[in-house]
Amino acid sequence: MKYICKALLKIFGWKAHGTIIPEPKCILVGAPHTSGWDFLLSWVFYTSLGGTASIVIKKEFFFWPVGWVLKKMGGLPTDRSKGSNVVRQIIHQFNSRDYMHLAITPEGTRKRTKNWKAGFHIIARSANIPVYLVSFDWGRKTMTIWGKLEITDNEKEDIKRMKDFYREKGVQGKHPERFTTEY
Repeated sequence: MKYICKALLKIFGWKAHGTIIPEPKCILVGAPHTSGWDFLLSWVFYTSLGGTASIVIKKEFFFWPVGWVLKKMGGLPTDRSKGSNVVRQIIHQFNSRDYMHLAITPEGTRKRTKNWKAGFHIIARSANIPVYLVSFDWGRKTMTIWGKLEITDNEKEDIKRMKDFYREKGVQGKHPERFTTEY
C-alpha cells in the first residue's frame, strides 16, 4: 500500500516531507483543515511514508460498507451523543494499545474558526504522549511532518504557539478563506 500511496501523491502532484514518527504512540496535529479531502490526502500521505494513523470519526458513519473501509483506514468510531466524553474515549484507546498514531485537526471543523480545540492537549498530557505538527499545504501541494511540539501545562499558550507556527510557515488550505491563525 505504501508504494501505491507514493504513486498517488506523485500522480496528483503532491510532495511528502518527513518520516513516520518513531514513538509507538503520538498525536499528529494537522492543519489547515478546510476540506473533507484533507482526511483522504493525509491518509495517503502517512501511508506513503510507511505509517498507520488513526482518526476519530463519529460512530454514525460506521455503517456497511463505509464502516469497514473507514476502519481499514484507521477510523475510530466515537460516541458524540449527549453525556459522552470523546477525549476520555480516546485516552482509553491510547491506554489499551501498544501502537497508536492519532491524527487530529486542532480547528475541530472545516469552517473558519479562531477557537482551536484543546482536546489533543488534554489527551497528550493524560496519556503522556508526544505531539507532532503536520501541515497539508494546498498552495504548495506539500504534506510535511515538521517535528515535535513540546507541550506545557498551559494549553492556551501552546495553541497560540501552534497558530504562530502555522502562520510563519504560510500554509494554505484547500479553501484558504476557511483557515485562520487569529487569537
